[in-house]
Amino acid sequence: MLRIIAHAALLAGALALGACGFADSRAPVPEFMRIKEVEQPPPEPPPDVKRVVREQMDLVFLTTSNPREVHVAPPRHEPRGPGWTACVRAQLTSATGGALGPQTYIVTINGGKVVDRRRAEAIDTCGTETYEPI
Repeated sequence: MLRIIAHAALLAGALALGACGFADSRAPVPEFMRIKEVEQPPPEPPPDVKRVVREQMDLVFLTTSNPREVHVAPPRHEPRGPGWTACVRAQLTSATGGALGPQTYIVTINGGKVVDRRRAEAIDTCGTETYEPI
């Protein structure tokens, strides 16, 4: 019984000392035992949305949708990452050839490239944006 208690005490002590090696950057432990804070990269400058959309039109719209009268809104900094988002509006054609009318998409731009696009929703506030033709 004494042997089990001694082993449990040694194990608890080892775990307590081992946890010191994972102290965060503000913990009251010596500097060499702290985890270094990850440096955040500087935010990238706002992209030229007109140029990016013009050059990567096939990533924003299907080529069969025959996008015309394409307009873009100024970029907004992505709240959940280092990239930017912008509203893009265009007149589109359906797969059957009928007019769909104006359709609005949100494009995510990171590093000067379109990395994502989705149809705009009311929460995106694209209806209140000021658009410029590309």
